[in-house]
Amino acid sequence: MPILMPEALQQALSLPGLGWLVLTIGAAGLVRGFTGFGTAMIFVPVATQFLPIADVVFLMAATGIVSTFALAPQAWRECDKTEISTLGVAAALTVPLGLWVMAQADTVVLRWIACGITGVTLLAIVTGWRWQGRLGVPGRLAIGGSAGVIGGMTGLTGPVVIVFYLASSSDVRKIRANTIIFLALLDVAIVFSILIGGAADLSILWIVLLLGLPYLTTTLIGKALFDPKLERIYRAAAYSVILIALVSGLPILD
Repeated sequence: MPILMPEALQQALSLPGLGWLVLTIGAAGLVRGFTGFGTAMIFVPVATQFLPIADVVFLMAATGIVSTFALAPQAWRECDKTEISTLGVAAALTVPLGLWVMAQADTVVLRWIACGITGVTLLAIVTGWRWQGRLGVPGRLAIGGSAGVIGGMTGLTGPVVIVFYLASSSDVRKIRANTIIFLALLDVAIVFSILIGGAADLSILWIVLLLGLPYLTTTLIGKALFDPKLERIYRAAAYSVILIALVSGLPILD
């Protein structure tokens, strides 16, 4: 007797590019595990080649929540809770605006925007740009709000905060912890807003399940590999993977 599968699961398994999505999310998990960031910058440029942008945004946030179970407990103990709460509230309030822009804009335009944001973020970090000032409450609100808009619009939840954290001279362990907790809060806000607004096809949940396991597995591996003494190696590896994903996701290469 043949095994019956839900139609949505069959569609998910037959999705063109599913193998590439699994490979990409696996690489993203390794980077996320040992750096605390990078998933969206690796995954979004590739995923938008195969899925509608609304589904990519939901998929990115939902799988992010999955990986948080592996990273959040330790990160919560090490993060700056006052700073993260300000960033998180600002981001949650602006996510609906980002989702609205996403719904209005052309998909190819959004793909170019996503690649552009990823490229600028990577360039700022690699070239050693440094933030010299101190972030007061207004600055945190601006950064968190910008992250919410960009995350809702493209699925790139981290670049705005990553530029400021990785461009700072703060301890790498604290940077990693702050980034992990902030991205977790933003992922929850995006998923909640999409479910309330019906912006994505809920059949994408099957793809979340298919990608969630390899993502969680490689995130745990990356976490086990994390060692602050090897910061330069981690960053070089993360930057290389992000660059490959960025180039492969350029719409001009379709």
